[in-house]
This record gives sequence, structure tokens and C-alpha cells, in this order.
Amino acid sequence: MTHRYAVQVHYEDTDMGGIVYHANFLKFIERARSAWVRDLGLDQNAMREAGTVFVVRRVEADFLAPARLDDALGIETRTLRATGARLEMAQSVWRGEDLLFRAVVTVACLSRTGRPVRLPAAILGQPQDQVAPATRK
Repeated sequence: MTHRYAVQVHYEDTDMGGIVYHANFLKFIERARSAWVRDLGLDQNAMREAGTVFVVRRVEADFLAPARLDDALGIETRTLRATGARLEMAQSVWRGEDLLFRAVVTVACLSRTGRPVRLPAAILGQPQDQVAPATRK
């Protein structure tokens, strides 16, 4: 299953040339992951209060083309693997049919003390996609 999230590029996202600053792609995909978790019915505030949080463990990113001021972007998130306390996702940022950015993100689920805890059932129940990141179907 592919989750889709829309982002509009604002002035604050860009450098003086009107091009999105590279670190902002990480913000865009973070927002998309949060929306995906919310759409699964999980409340991250309630999880945190109960002592469970998600943390990014690893990001492998490819910057392929620039995004610019006022671009309408689409972010796609797909589960690659979900095992125990670890989740690996493929995320891609598109402007129309143009792929601008892709990443493989590994997230861990931890307790307040920093110990691994099992991923929520809503995430473990998601279909896992073994297709390479950023291939549209």
C-alpha cells in the first residue's frame, strides 16, 4: 500500500535562488510519515504519554532534481519491512511525474528508557512492498 501526502513549497523552504534547501526534503518526508501513522489510526501523543516513541535510526537519501518555490509536491511512503521494533520505508518526492528525491528510512520503536519495543499492530499489519523505492505503479 502506498500512502500519499501533498506539500506546497513555501518561501521559507527555499534558498535565495528559489530552490528548496536540501534538508527540507527530510522535513517533507517526516511530515508524510507522521500523516501516514495518523491515517493508520495511531495517536503519537498518546503513544508518547504511554511511553512509546518512534525514532529515525537511518536515512539513505538521493537528491535527484530540485524543487522550487510554489511547486506542488507529492510524497509517497511505502513499507518495505516491518519486523519487531524496526520499520523500513521507501519514500519519494514527486513534482507531477518527475522524481525529485528518494529515501529509504529506518525507524525504531523505543520505550522511555530507550529500549526497543514492538511496533504497533496497525503498522505490523501493513502490506510490505519489496519493489525498489520510487517506482510508480
